[in-house]
Formats: sequence, C-alpha cells, structure tokens
Amino acid sequence: MAAAACVPVRVCNQEIVRFDLEIKAAVQDIRDCPGPLSALTELNAAVKEKFRHLRGRIQELEQMAKEQDKETEKQALLREVENHKKQMLSNQAAWRKANLACKIAIDNSEKDQLLQGRDSLRQRKTTKESLAESASNITESLMGISRMMSQQVQQSEETVQTLANSSRTILEANEEFKSMSGTIQLGRKLITKYNRRELTDKLLIFLALALFLATVLYILKKRLFPFL
Repeated sequence: MAAAACVPVRVCNQEIVRFDLEIKAAVQDIRDCPGPLSALTELNAAVKEKFRHLRGRIQELEQMAKEQDKETEKQALLREVENHKKQMLSNQAAWRKANLACKIAIDNSEKDQLLQGRDSLRQRKTTKESLAESASNITESLMGISRMMSQQVQQSEETVQTLANSSRTILEANEEFKSMSGTIQLGRKLITKYNRRELTDKLLIFLALALFLATVLYILKKRLFPFL
C-alpha cells in the first residue's frame, strides 16, 4: 500500500509546492499593483482559484495519509499536511495584508488626482490608459515567460531522450566491440596456427632437400668411385 501510494503522494506534494509558489508570486503582484480596482479584482480572482486548487491538493494528501498502513508513514504525512495548512494560512494572511495595502495606495492615488482639478482629470485618464497598457504588457511578458518555460521543459525532455539514445548507442557499440574482440582473437589464433604450419613446411622442405642431395651424392659416389 505504501509503495503504491509513493508516486501519487510525491506528485501531490509537488503540486502543493507549485501552487504555494504561484500564490506567493500572485500576492506580490497584488502588493505591487498600482491600480485600478478592476485590475486588483482580476488578481484576487486568480488568487482565489489558486487557493481552491491548493486546498484540494492538501485535502487529497490528508486522505492519502489516513489510508497509510504504517503508522510512522501516516504520522509523517499528517505532519506534512499540517505544515502545508500553516503555510496556506500564512499566505492567506499575506494576501489580506497585500489587498489592504493596495487598496489604500489606490485610494490615496485617486484622492491626489481628484485634488488636482480638471487638468488632473485629463492626466488621470491618461494614467489609467497607461496603467492598463502596462498591465497588458506585464500579462504578455508573463505569457512569454510561461511559453519559454514550456519550451525549456520540452528541451529538457528532448535532452533526456537524446541521452537515452546515446546510452543505447554506447551499449550497441560495446556489443559490437565484444564481437570484434572475439573475431580478432580468432584471427590471432589462425595466424599463429598458420605460422606454425609455415615453420613445419619449411622444415619438411629442408629435410626433403637434404635427402635429395644425399641421394645425388650417393649416386655420384657409386659411379665415380665404385671401388670405394
């Protein structure tokens, strides 16, 4: 049971950490939001959705912990759940503080603009358009970053695949090397055998030549010196 649950527990923990980091980044966006209130509302809606996902993953992890067979693993997971809950509460507190600071900053900004009169109203309109454009640019930048991260993940996957292919190629080369080593060893044995055979052939030729010369000398002796 524990071994089977290892993968989903790890995945659940990874998703909790990811949502936690996304919430922290979103809270920082709210803290830095220059306005208007509509932009703040959109940011808050996104944060609420992330909190909903985070809460769901924590509940899933808690249920997995309760289903563990070993008490030690169960207690360890429950402690993780408790830590995640505390972190979520801390993020919620930071979210409320960021909203309060942002609203105060937006209210002060709007009050200052109202006190500037008619010219300030025209300037305020221009500022809002600029802020809207900046928000759009920031959104596009974030989308670009997201696309870049996706490309990096894809490149990492391609790199892993390339490494796997290289590993297979090395293994195949190693097998070929072993086969060539056997062939070379066989060739070495054949050459050694051939050298031995060549030495034997030379010795036989030498003996045959010696026998032939001895025979010729014997015949010449009998014919030239019959009395010996």
